[in-house]
Amino acid sequence: MRGDPTPLLRRQDRPVAIFFLLVLAVALAGCLLRRSGEFLFYFAVLLVLATAVLAVHRQVRLHAATLWCLSLWGLLHMAGGLVSLPGGRGVLYNLWLVPGRIKYDQVVHAFGFGVTTWVCWQALARMLGDPRPSIGRLALCAAAGMGFGALNEVVEFTATLLVPETNVGGYANTGWDLVANLTGCVVAAVLIFRRRRSAAAS
Repeated sequence: MRGDPTPLLRRQDRPVAIFFLLVLAVALAGCLLRRSGEFLFYFAVLLVLATAVLAVHRQVRLHAATLWCLSLWGLLHMAGGLVSLPGGRGVLYNLWLVPGRIKYDQVVHAFGFGVTTWVCWQALARMLGDPRPSIGRLALCAAAGMGFGALNEVVEFTATLLVPETNVGGYANTGWDLVANLTGCVVAAVLIFRRRRSAAAS
């Protein structure tokens, strides 16, 4: 019996695949030029995550916009640690978008785990064979997004154990990362709910 004939990537997925490969190439070059052990570690994690996304995509057939959002998240993440701010103020992750309130790092967290919640919703809807969102189902997807966000903090903690100098930050930074993750997950769940309700009403 032959294996699953479903292609790993569809024709319409090729532009986003090319974009992501360019992101990987530029990120790897940046890691090597900066000799950043921390982001070489994150680069390896990014490869593992990309493989996992491909596996999910083959089964679920994620929305094209989801793939673009995931690729953009990868770009924002790697840029955050590799792009230096002027005046010796560290890297992009240290940038305050709203002084004293909102950092670039927190926006990337909220965006990324909001998209993760969207991925979880698409997987759940495909598994159930029912695209209708309910509050319970979306709460489950938001909780899953938060779980992946917590896993990210474990990865960052691992980086502090393996790499002498990192830009991870302390306990307060981890706490605000989790708050940003929660915000992104909740916003994503609300948007999915409202979009589906609007589509059903039209």
